[in-house]
Amino acid sequence: MGNAELHSIHVHPVKAFRGQSSREAVVEPWGLAGDRRWVLIDDGGKVVTQRQQPRLALAAAELLPGGGIRLSAEGREPVSVPVPEPIGTTTLDIFGDKVDAVLADAAAHAWCSDYLGVEVRLVHMDDPATRRPVDPDFARPGETVSFADGYPLLVTTLASLQALNSLIAQGDHAHEGPLPMNRFRPNMVVSGTAAWAEDDWSRIAIGEVTFRVAKMCGRCVVTTTDQSTAERGKEPLRTLGRHRRFGGQLVFGQNLVPESPGAVRVGDPVTVLE
Repeated sequence: MGNAELHSIHVHPVKAFRGQSSREAVVEPWGLAGDRRWVLIDDGGKVVTQRQQPRLALAAAELLPGGGIRLSAEGREPVSVPVPEPIGTTTLDIFGDKVDAVLADAAAHAWCSDYLGVEVRLVHMDDPATRRPVDPDFARPGETVSFADGYPLLVTTLASLQALNSLIAQGDHAHEGPLPMNRFRPNMVVSGTAAWAEDDWSRIAIGEVTFRVAKMCGRCVVTTTDQSTAERGKEPLRTLGRHRRFGGQLVFGQNLVPESPGAVRVGDPVTVLE
């Protein structure tokens, strides 16, 4: 894998919203700087994602200096949301984890609720170092995560996407392919590997930063959502179910935990350490 390198970097400031690409990013213990520090919750405190609201794929979130965000969607005036003062928290439920977070301002709640047509609130993770531990079955003591599904970072490879698209083209929903990488909403995409090479990674280095591979990434219905139209199909889950089923999960990509701080940049070499 001597020619493997970091092909692209993606940060999603608000979970489930369209993210942004970057040429470089700071790696923090809980993920890329600015990634998934914000999330929507319903009136019962449960996290709202594209699982329930596929239209979130069409709303964009952009990082602003100081940690705030700018929300935008076609046909709507954008809104800038400052980082809220941590003067009080609300408890939310993210896949069974109870996590404290800080409510954004009323204008942010109104913009998001109006966009979706249901009452939601926008919240911010003020202290990712303490708020949400990584699953202890796959983590070491003290490791934490933002509002990502479960792990600090997700890495995928271009070769595996090409292989998956070849399989989709041979199936009964070939008309849905080829799929773009944004279906999988990764943080980092690697080029120059063999297809599915990431299955065998245990530790990798990307530039100056080392990562432990926590576990394969089991995929959900969000991957069937076209990120440019919010329409749902059958792929890639149908094909993953036939060809990429591991331990009851349909797998594409690897979940990572950083072992060291630093920065990653497009073009950085990717080295398999174990």
